[in-house]
Amino acid sequence: MPAVPRFRAGCGKTLESYGDDSASIQAFGMDVVTQMGERLLAGGAPGLHFYTLNQAAPSLEIWKRLGL
Repeated sequence: MPAVPRFRAGCGKTLESYGDDSASIQAFGMDVVTQMGERLLAGGAPGLHFYTLNQAAPSLEIWKRLGL
């Protein structure tokens, strides 16, 4: 299954439940990306690379959550 449909299958209904609540959507996204990072690092990834698009704060928060 391609990545986008697999992502939607895994969390699409949860994401839709937030409607227009941008703070909840951002918090949900932080949790999802943190969990992905944990899985990647546990699986042997030598590190993680984030494209911040001039929004460094969310990436820094994920790094803190991962203990990096």
